Amino acid sequence: MAPEREIYAARLQIDYRERLDRVTTFFRLIWIIPIGIILTLLTASGGTRIITETGETVRTSGGGILGGIGVATGLMILFRQRYPRWWFDFARELVRFGARVGAYFLLLTDTYPSTVDEQSVHLEIDYPNVKQDLNRWLPLVKWLLAIPHYIAIAVLVIIAAFAVAIAWFAILLTGRYPRGLFDFVVGVGRWALRVQAYAFLLVTDRYPPFSMS
Repeated sequence: MAPEREIYAARLQIDYRERLDRVTTFFRLIWIIPIGIILTLLTASGGTRIITETGETVRTSGGGILGGIGVATGLMILFRQRYPRWWFDFARELVRFGARVGAYFLLLTDTYPSTVDEQSVHLEIDYPNVKQDLNRWLPLVKWLLAIPHYIAIAVLVIIAAFAVAIAWFAILLTGRYPRGLFDFVVGVGRWALRVQAYAFLLVTDRYPPFSMS
């Protein structure tokens, strides 16, 4: 019997729909503007300050709110070996919301993104036991160790852009997202999520696999 594969700390699954709406697909770049503005307002940097329990003050910069929380979390793990649950919950829900908006933009669903409900985008991130599961020093270098993934993802994103363009025409003609293209685009998102969980959300020390499955 083959050994069970270890489940990664961050997981993404998007329901495949046999039929998609041609009209909303055609006007997707217009329909997405309102929810896109909301996501931008939530994630854009603007001088927000986060004060850690060590007294460190962290200002969000180019990375926005998630970047600021990531730096603050790294400091907390380093100095106190703690990961405040409310920081984790906020970051997870923001990532989930971003994934719903991304899925809608990439034509993977024609259900307008909710700010609350899961809908067809199922994203899970496990809350870590810091003292048991995380090395307190790794947050200093995780972003550096993930460089090979950045390169791979950059290439995959370019390919995915062409895949989405092809899917747009396919949906307009047939009402269906070709399953192979759908699985590829979701796989790229899954890979990117695991890298984010490792290098920026800091919820796991397990190095992300070079895989879209």
